[in-house]
Amino acid sequence: MGTSALVPAWTPFSDREQIIYKGLAEHVFTETKKGMKHIDPKAVDWVAIDAERLKRVYDDLVISHGADILFNTFVSDVETVDGNITTLIASNKSGLVAYTAKVFVDATGDADLSAFAGAPFMKGDSPEHPQLQPATHCFIFSNVDMEGFKAIGRLHADNPNSVIHKLLKEKKYPLIPDGHVIGTMVGPGTVGFNAGHIFNIDNTVPKTVSRGLIEGRKLAESFRLALKEYAPEAFGDAHLVSTGALLGIRETRRIEGDYILTVDDYATRRTFDDEICRNAYFIDVHDSIYAAEAKGKLSRYKKGESHGIPYRSLIPKTLLNVLVAGRSISCERMVQGSVRVMPVCLAMGEGAGMAAAHAALNDVGVRDIDIKHLRSRLLEEGVYIK
Repeated sequence: MGTSALVPAWTPFSDREQIIYKGLAEHVFTETKKGMKHIDPKAVDWVAIDAERLKRVYDDLVISHGADILFNTFVSDVETVDGNITTLIASNKSGLVAYTAKVFVDATGDADLSAFAGAPFMKGDSPEHPQLQPATHCFIFSNVDMEGFKAIGRLHADNPNSVIHKLLKEKKYPLIPDGHVIGTMVGPGTVGFNAGHIFNIDNTVPKTVSRGLIEGRKLAESFRLALKEYAPEAFGDAHLVSTGALLGIRETRRIEGDYILTVDDYATRRTFDDEICRNAYFIDVHDSIYAAEAKGKLSRYKKGESHGIPYRSLIPKTLLNVLVAGRSISCERMVQGSVRVMPVCLAMGEGAGMAAAHAALNDVGVRDIDIKHLRSRLLEEGVYIK
């Protein structure tokens, strides 16, 4: 999402007292900030992303640890025997290729590997209410007057003085659906936008994604024209330089795991004996009904507060050698609005990767590893757990 989807900023890395997404996540974060001259090296919350720099950080990190990268390759199918995935079928320009492994980590975002293996999953709230959060197609403007950009202030329509609030009221740009507009300076004269919503997109249904990309490109140009008119001091000569190669997808499948992380867990700031990381992001569901419910029932965390993410929520119910990391872990829909963002996904990924290595090296299933040893090793790597 921070590279191909052009999401322009990290959500907060701290609980407002300290960085809590430590270990691998903090390393990625720190390395990405280097060289971004307009970023305070000590900044930890809502920090801009230079997508090209982040690509190099990820490339170097993976390669330096001895792994190979194979781009433009998709998981197409799996073969399973008695709850174990034995073979992964991938497709690319070479055709179909089969890979075998003792343990697999499903970091597809959509739980593709688990779903292909027949693991049960949830989508929306129920089969009767499969509504998913809308997508956003991020984009980048260059040739922005940065003094003008700083002067116009917060663009999001929850600011009643924003230019977005005004243009929505006047309804001159009908392609702009709402006031979700966040602009972040990602480089000299360059602003990345997480703006607008594209509805009825399901990332597991390719035809909806294709429609969303087409709509998103038109929406980006509509924002350029609107901001040129309503904020010429900043965007009068702005150039739409890029739209994301990927849509920003907030939600699709969530596995049914050994443990389902609940709203109550979030509300009580729960700590787990098997937690592999912690999370402090607020419940951010881009759905008017559930956003209102979250706002009404769940206050944002105070300084220093967070909740744990248990290892059990990474294990698909019916599979023996698969772990899931990212927004498709086992959780209630409202909580998914919190655990779906990049910093905590990085932290979950480190926990899943290390656990998978322990299972493979000891030739055991993912449920049979030594959890105390896993947590001890995570602590040695600087991960923040309780």
